[in-house]
Amino acid sequence: MKYGSRKKKIELEKKDNEIIFSKSIKAGKRIYYLDVKKSRNDDLFLAITESKKKVTGQDDDIQVSYEKHKIFLYKEDFDHFTEGLEEVIKFIKKEQGEAPQRQERVYDNEPTAHETNEESKPKNFFDRFKL
Repeated sequence: MKYGSRKKKIELEKKDNEIIFSKSIKAGKRIYYLDVKKSRNDDLFLAITESKKKVTGQDDDIQVSYEKHKIFLYKEDFDHFTEGLEEVIKFIKKEQGEAPQRQERVYDNEPTAHETNEESKPKNFFDRFKL
């Protein structure tokens, strides 16, 4: 393969991976990424990625990895997909009711919402780490 054609192939691959718009949704141990990308023929499509944190091992042998699953949704399928999704969501809500709201995680060194006031807030980012 000549250098010029290889360079063009790399540029095409970069274009395939270009994210035009992105939205991340944190939900418990999962994060959903909704990425709008551009295909080779300049059509926009939606890439949905589910990323789930996996922790294995104990103590000093803890290993963290992320399990990822992707689906690609093209504009010609948007209407059918959203109709099906809405139907399935309605069914689940009818059968089991609304989902309870998730509690935000509170870390040991962070005050809870009712404990915060202007005096207890750190003045800057580094004030959180003073010993």
